[in-house]
Amino acid sequence: MNKQTSNTIAPGEDISRRGLMLVLSSPSGAGKTTLSRLLLDEFPDLTMSISVTTRPKRPGEQDGVDYFFVNAETFGQMLNKQELLEHAKVFGHYYGTPAAPVEALLKEGRDVLFDIDWQGAQQLEHAKGADLASVFILPPTTKELEQRLKTRAQDSNEVVAQRMSKASDEISRWSEYDYVIVNHNIEDALSELCAILTAERLKRPRQLYLVNFVKRLQDGQ
Repeated sequence: MNKQTSNTIAPGEDISRRGLMLVLSSPSGAGKTTLSRLLLDEFPDLTMSISVTTRPKRPGEQDGVDYFFVNAETFGQMLNKQELLEHAKVFGHYYGTPAAPVEALLKEGRDVLFDIDWQGAQQLEHAKGADLASVFILPPTTKELEQRLKTRAQDSNEVVAQRMSKASDEISRWSEYDYVIVNHNIEDALSELCAILTAERLKRPRQLYLVNFVKRLQDGQ
């Protein structure tokens, strides 16, 4: 696919708009992390929100790139200072989204991508619903979901079993999201996700420049 960019208008025109928060959720193994990375490749002006977490690094992960890896004490301090937009405990580890960098990006008109679970999505909806567009990724079958978890070889058999036991509860949250994509294959799912982001960017309330632009049109300019 071709690289995507923000909506454009005549040279020199002010195209200021408020950024949006695009949330992706899914049961583990359904493909949201892969889709997130591919979407970032398609939209160079999209920024990934980096969460803080108390879980250990997986092979190949980098601090400050995949997550900010912190201990439980540091996470608790951030929570007490209300520095997190959302937080959740997942499989025994804490995850959260630092508030300050997200708000700064939104004010600059930058869109922010979130790879979080349904608990975090609920909290973001409560905190910043007007800025939010949420997408839930479903696997084509439960058997395929289990196979993907085993194939990625990042977790032990015990952890895979835990993730599968929790998948039904996670999937039950699908109706709380604005959009749902069934990830039969990654190319089609990515195409649908790109269409969602493009449409959300074009929503009238987000295009702050339109008020003055339309006024100039009405004035005959």
